[in-house]
Amino acid sequence: MNLSPDLLVVGLGPAGSRAAEAAASAGLDVLAIDRRAVAGEPVQCAEFVPLLLDQEVAGLGAVHRQTIERMCTAIEQDPAEETAGFRGRMLDRARFDALLAARAAAAGAELRFATSLARIMPDGTVRLSDGTELRPHLVMGADGPRSRVGAAIGSVNKELVEARQIRVPLLETYDATDIFLCADYPGGYGWLFPCGTTANLGLGVVPAARATLKPLLQQLHARLVREGRVGAAVLGLTGGAIPVGGRLQAAGWLGDVAVLLAGDAAGLAHPVSGAGIAAAVLSGTLAGAAGVAHLGGCATALAGYEEDLADLYDVTFARALARRRALLERYNAGEVPGAALQRAGWIGFDEYWGEIHELS
Repeated sequence: MNLSPDLLVVGLGPAGSRAAEAAASAGLDVLAIDRRAVAGEPVQCAEFVPLLLDQEVAGLGAVHRQTIERMCTAIEQDPAEETAGFRGRMLDRARFDALLAARAAAAGAELRFATSLARIMPDGTVRLSDGTELRPHLVMGADGPRSRVGAAIGSVNKELVEARQIRVPLLETYDATDIFLCADYPGGYGWLFPCGTTANLGLGVVPAARATLKPLLQQLHARLVREGRVGAAVLGLTGGAIPVGGRLQAAGWLGDVAVLLAGDAAGLAHPVSGAGIAAAVLSGTLAGAAGVAHLGGCATALAGYEEDLADLYDVTFARALARRRALLERYNAGEVPGAALQRAGWIGFDEYWGEIHELS
């Protein structure tokens, strides 16, 4: 192992693997580490991606679970309303991450699993969990919403949603993603995403309401069992944090060592829906290219990466943040947001896309 690699990538999710592949393909000496023993496991997301991701990643058929044709959103106990044309696919996320990691390795990146970042120092020196000290020329943080690399340059996700998800039997074939909005879910929502004969059933809330996650998800599960949609068995359990505060500064320095962030580490999850897989793939690819350009002597590569992310996400995220914060202001005032504000706060309703203003 080279103790002074061109690029150290921390995290081998979609963002990290894509960055490692892009940099290694350009001839850089790349070391990529991940604290997990196996790529993509445990799965900590609902596994839905838009069909447009096929334009970024070839061969998704190998990790395809099923196609999604629409979205159905229910507010409280009211009947669900359909949003047609909300198409995408459900991935086998563990196999997807493994696929991207394998492509990074095939491009020449050295991958080390079960290896974590123990310390990152102000001069850019890195100590790994096995005691190895590295002096990389560039560090890429793709280590999730609580990124230690991001913290080292002062980019911290301060707004999070805590999520809990179970896998349950799906009793009938289904081609929609179901969203459940409820005043009992502050800062989040419930979901049922079909995966063939099973489904991912989950719920997210602000950290202050984390203690309610388990009972609320149990209630939602029991409701769907009563409706005859899913089975009572729980086939798996996962959970984790989702960044919902918008894009962070994604480039910085530790001494003379450049640092780039991608994916959740850069706050690139949608502040309302929490969707982040596609953004992780794209930002990782862009970060890898920016790293190649920077190490090749391009003085504007880091700034260019920031500009690319701003162009891609700032307008969309600004709307989402305004809608999200309008809802949270009601909770903070001790009020219960009504159906009108909940509609304006969700991407499946026309009200979300209208003028940003306060609703009663």
